[in-house]
Amino acid sequence: MRIKTAACLLAVSTVLPLTACNAEPAPIPPPPPAPSASTGPECPTSGVALTAGQVEAASGLRAMKVRMVNCGATPYPVNGYPVLRLLDADRKPLTLTVAEGTSTISRIAGFDGPPKPVTLGSGGEATAVLVWRNTVTDTGVPATTGVHIEVAPASGQRGQLLTPHGGVDLGTTGTLATSPWVAVR
Repeated sequence: MRIKTAACLLAVSTVLPLTACNAEPAPIPPPPPAPSASTGPECPTSGVALTAGQVEAASGLRAMKVRMVNCGATPYPVNGYPVLRLLDADRKPLTLTVAEGTSTISRIAGFDGPPKPVTLGSGGEATAVLVWRNTVTDTGVPATTGVHIEVAPASGQRGQLLTPHGGVDLGTTGTLATSPWVAVR
């Protein structure tokens, strides 16, 4: 028995993991629960959760999708545009012009039309696209760069704080355009 123990200790100390010498293997943890509709801590009281997509950039044009998911148990009606506030690093509001409709900045297929009423069932999704240009037209005016965007699903509703990677660099235009909410099929 001594030889087996010595051989085991040698094997453990050089190559093999600790479970190699008559030890019970560690139990495999159960898989995480499947996502489901809930009104728990990850689902705001409004019943919808908002997330920021990646900022896409090309030649000064910027675009970012905002995703809305009905995480509640009841249908959620959507009609119109998200309500936006641009905030600095200290979460103080910045001066901003919000344009309803992306065509003032750039036409985006599938997001350039007028709002259409949609009802999101539990787990249903809608997206809106935010568009801006990082253009400096007046060197005497400081460029506007927001760190956070507060997005509310509609007027009169509570906003949710989103922090897009890279921020929102408006240059001196001070304009951020938004599409209406569009149901994800």
